[in-house]
Amino acid sequence: MKNKVLKNKKIESVLKGSIAEEMDIQPGDELIRINHQDFENIIEYIFLISDEYLEVEIKKEDGSIEIYEIEKEFDEDLGIVFENPTIDPIKQCRNKCIFCFVDQLPSNMRKTLYVKDDDYRLSFLQGNFITFTNLTERDIDKIIQYKLSPIHVSIHTTDPELRTKMLQNKTAGNILTQLKKLSAAGIQMNGQIVLCPNINDKEHLEQTIRDLSDLYPNLRSVAIVPVGITKYRKNLYPLKPFDQATAYETIAQVEAWQSGFLKKWNTRFVFLSDEFYILANQNIPPYESYESFLQLENGVGLIAKFEKEFFDSLNHAQPKSFVQRSVSIATGKSSYGFMEGLCKEIEKKFPHINIHVFLIQNHYFGETITVSGLLTGKDIINQLKGKELGDELIIPSCMLKSDEPVFLDDIHICEMQEKLNVSVVVSQVDGKDFIDKVLG
Repeated sequence: MKNKVLKNKKIESVLKGSIAEEMDIQPGDELIRINHQDFENIIEYIFLISDEYLEVEIKKEDGSIEIYEIEKEFDEDLGIVFENPTIDPIKQCRNKCIFCFVDQLPSNMRKTLYVKDDDYRLSFLQGNFITFTNLTERDIDKIIQYKLSPIHVSIHTTDPELRTKMLQNKTAGNILTQLKKLSAAGIQMNGQIVLCPNINDKEHLEQTIRDLSDLYPNLRSVAIVPVGITKYRKNLYPLKPFDQATAYETIAQVEAWQSGFLKKWNTRFVFLSDEFYILANQNIPPYESYESFLQLENGVGLIAKFEKEFFDSLNHAQPKSFVQRSVSIATGKSSYGFMEGLCKEIEKKFPHINIHVFLIQNHYFGETITVSGLLTGKDIINQLKGKELGDELIIPSCMLKSDEPVFLDDIHICEMQEKLNVSVVVSQVDGKDFIDKVLG
């Protein structure tokens, strides 16, 4: 076990301009101890390096041991990136959630897409949502001891029996007790509810919001997202997606709560993902309605934020030249109308720019999946092959891996460029960057 811990302390990279680079700490080195203390995981490491004076013991690749004496600011990081982000093994999900998206994936995708982490350290460090079903009392005490805020929690319902059923885990029912303990200790949290029609909606959602509101302000926000259903649900729990009518009912229910919270606390507290408004054919709430945009990762306020960035930038945008230019945009069904409207605004201001927005149907996962971030390279290629795409094809960065220009189905951008015979340009999910890319 000791060797395994040491292996997980191996340094993968050193940040440019960091203390570690200045001390000539190298990728491949192993960090053994800090101030003569061993550590088992990334949280203990962060706690130890908060001192202003450090003695760092490093094992070099040749087996030699070196001691580095470091003086630094209290909150200054060393700039070390470990091979394993948590140092010790990542905690895996023990649930068999009836709505789990990973369980709805086809079998031929890359292995990392099937990994289900449920680790409180990644919740703190990377914003991952966790269910708490594998948390021990010792883990909760560590969250409190190290003041790990915010923690991001997949709640779904506060009804013990229903949550046990939804997560298919007998330890899932005590979520409210766990949340209350963390809240009482001053730990900040954000919550998430995956809403399933006729399962945890309507009166169950009503009770969940009521229970969670008692935890404000330490529970800072709650995001509600509709269940995603792919065509790969064979032998899984029978679920149906939201439609226009049920999405509209949910909006009315949640907006009533928002109105009350706004009067009471000057915050809406509970927020719906953009997908509900698109499904209900309703206007997205204005930018100000999303307050601090605490739940962007859940698709809450993405459209309002993008739209504001877009128009703020469009007012000042100037092309490099007025040479005729033609570009294409690939987007999913849920954002197609929105993107088409924005592109018409660009064409109105810059008549020399011609934009063609292509709606890409999701044949890979099924047409009930409508968001752009779940489109595959194969679907884009198949549906755009032979089309007139102009000078460039622009795609949003959410379609790709965060660290590599590769789609969910492992198709590389270079392959797409070759098969479509067009330059593929990646735009950040940011209104200003989108205009910059369109204008070239």
